[in-house]
Amino acid sequence: MNSISIKEKFTKFSKNWHPHQIAVVDNMQVVLAKLKGEFVWHSHDDADELFQVIKGTLYMQFRDKTEVVNEGEIIVVPKGVEHNPYTKNEEEVHVLLFEKLSTAHTGKVQHEKTQTHYPKI
Repeated sequence: MNSISIKEKFTKFSKNWHPHQIAVVDNMQVVLAKLKGEFVWHSHDDADELFQVIKGTLYMQFRDKTEVVNEGEIIVVPKGVEHNPYTKNEEEVHVLLFEKLSTAHTGKVQHEKTQTHYPKI
């Protein structure tokens, strides 16, 4: 039961699109990631996913619209909804995610950016 400095944890890694776990709450995990450029279209059939933007501006693309998520804001992507997060103008965006431990990084989609292990930091 120690406090966690999110700012300090972001200094522990540099790779984009590679989530790092900082805490577990029941069957949920708290994950940090640095995002830059475009990710991959995917969905999570059995899990909602919460994104909080810590630094920068995240664009969450859905098939029918794009939501802009600014620093200090959150967006919840409901289970089963196809989405594709991205950033603009080479900006590196820092996000905190809250999701089930069983959530696959890119759902059923296999891509070169897919991660199967989230290092604990």
